[in-house]
Amino acid sequence: MQRVFKEDILFEQSDFSSTGFPTGDYENCHFEHCEFSSVNLSGVHFVECTFNHCNVSLATLTNTVFRDIKFIDCKMIGLHFQDCNKMLFTVDFDHCNLQLSSFYKMKLKKIRFNKSNLQEVDFTETDLTNAVFDQCDLIRTTFDNTILEKADFRTAYNYSIDPGINRIKKARFSTSGIAGLLDSYDIEID
Repeated sequence: MQRVFKEDILFEQSDFSSTGFPTGDYENCHFEHCEFSSVNLSGVHFVECTFNHCNVSLATLTNTVFRDIKFIDCKMIGLHFQDCNKMLFTVDFDHCNLQLSSFYKMKLKKIRFNKSNLQEVDFTETDLTNAVFDQCDLIRTTFDNTILEKADFRTAYNYSIDPGINRIKKARFSTSGIAGLLDSYDIEID
């Protein structure tokens, strides 16, 4: 099957979960209210694209390229981002639901999560240097051998980060969030 090339195209209210998504290269395309749930996006290259109000939950991302991508108000449950092509992987998440997704062993320096649901996300062995978690829910999110140096958690909430198994030098936390750094010590804070 031949790869398609699409540039500067607006896709609106397309249901790719029933039609499938053509493998190819998509540059500066905009996806509005599109359905990608459980779609195989393996080998697809997205460059400078925007996804707005899309459902991408449980999509297959084997060797998928996401370069300079914005996800806005998207449902993205159960995605395995570690399966993506890691070369120049750059994404921003704004008001997204990323529950149960995984970024295992990825390099995500300077990534920005804004007002997103990151419940039960796996950041094991991930490099999150200078990452920003702005008003994000991190309940039951896994940080294990994770690099969190200079990361900003000042407005994040419900996190539990063990300083003994993660690198947190110069990470920023609010006074009210300090309890999330002490969970592993099983102490009570009044």
